[in-house]
Parts: sequence; structure tokens; C-alpha cells
Amino acid sequence: MCVRKGDRVVMAADGQVTFGTTVLKSRAKKVRKIYHNRVMVGFAGASADAITLMMRLESKLEEYGGNLARAVVELAKDWRMDKALRRLEAFMIVADRERSFLVSGTGDVIEPDDGVIAIGSGGAFALSAAKALLRHSDLDVRDVVVEAMKIAASICIYTNENLVVEEL
Repeated sequence: MCVRKGDRVVMAADGQVTFGTTVLKSRAKKVRKIYHNRVMVGFAGASADAITLMMRLESKLEEYGGNLARAVVELAKDWRMDKALRRLEAFMIVADRERSFLVSGTGDVIEPDDGVIAIGSGGAFALSAAKALLRHSDLDVRDVVVEAMKIAASICIYTNENLVVEEL
């Protein structure tokens, strides 16, 4: 999940990787900084597919001089049109200091109105919790993200509390 509040943006993901109903890994790193530590990427879905897309995104960022909006639009176009990429099954959240986007293989490039995005099995739970915490508490943005992820983990069997948290 990714939350913006004021001039801060925080992204976090749990560490659980499952295959069907089996936990294969509990401490995966699904959130990373790329492009000279100026862009954060979080992913859900098939791990190898997500890493492939992250590498493609970094190439697009290099190609477009760090322009995140242009890079994600071009990535989404490639993802949707390229025969090999089209088969990749993942979702991505990408953010820099100014903007956040959800990117999907169906060509979606969505910038949320309120700066809150969540994907993956526990995404809806984390999204709901973060929105409630932002509205009804004075928590720091990092604390909002951590608490929202913990709430999601307490509800969703495919989400755990082994969090990786990054901030720009």
C-alpha cells in the first residue's frame, strides 16, 4: 500500500508469498526503491513477473529522464500490447515525491484522488483501514501505513505482518 500525507509518501508491503493455500515465503521484499532512490515500487501478483515489470519501469524512467507519469504510461502501453508482457500477472504501485500510480496489465494507470492506494490480497482491508486512520486520527503517515497493514494482516490469511516500509 502507498499513502501520501502532506509532503511525505510511504509505501509498505507484507512479506508473504503463497502458492494456492501454501505459504512459500514469509519475508519477501515487495517494495523497493529504484531510479537513484527517487521512485518507490510495490507489487502484488507473480513475483518474477513483478520484478520483470520493475526492471522495465526503471528503463522507462531512464529513457524519459525520471518523468514518472510518462514512464508508467509507456510501461502500461508496452505491458498491454507486447505478446510476452501481456501474459505477466502482477499489479504495481509506483510513487515519487509528487505522484502515485496504480499500474496494471490491462492498461490501467490510475492516480488516486486522495493519495491512498492498495493492491494484493489484503489490499481492500489495508485501503479501508488507512482511509479510516487518516480521517479519524492524528497518526504520522508512516504509522498510518504500518497500522493499516497490521489490520489487513489480522483479517486476510494471505497477508502477514513481516512488513517492508519505504519512504520518500
